[in-house]
Amino acid sequence: MSIYDFQVKTMTGEWLDWSAYQGKVLLIVNTASQCGYSSQFAALQQLYEKHHHQGFEILAFPCNQFNDKEPGSDAEIRAYCEQSFSITFTLLSKVDVRGETAHPLFHYLVSEAPFRGFDTLTPNGKWLDQFLSEKYPELHAGDGIKWNFSKFLLDRSGQVSGRFEPTVQPLELEAAIRALL
Repeated sequence: MSIYDFQVKTMTGEWLDWSAYQGKVLLIVNTASQCGYSSQFAALQQLYEKHHHQGFEILAFPCNQFNDKEPGSDAEIRAYCEQSFSITFTLLSKVDVRGETAHPLFHYLVSEAPFRGFDTLTPNGKWLDQFLSEKYPELHAGDGIKWNFSKFLLDRSGQVSGRFEPTVQPLELEAAIRALL
């Protein structure tokens, strides 16, 4: 099984044509435009512009499961991302990414790249670890997606190469992306 076996919808309600992404390095991210981590959109766009011509693609899946930080419609999300961050990478239809209602693609990604903890040596990693432990222990437990802007890096064959938690800034992934390109 690979990611190409999953059906995902675009923001226009059509099924994504995976053939456009096969053979490319992919970064799959669950996003939320009203989240404190939404500043990562700018860095994601920067990575996309820098490496797109080498076969790098970003697939962003808006999600409203974490503190209701993505309440808008697909059209509202797209407009906001394009106006605020000049996003040109692929934004897909809003989905759930954890729990029983999670899109099957995210069940697969989590099974291929289990949670390995936050880097609690960094202030942001320590804060998110403590925040989730105290306020949302059900999110902190297990391997599921922990919060908005979890990132999965996939190689050109569609296999998961790495999982990066929200506290990892997109530009920190550049070496891992280059290694797969």
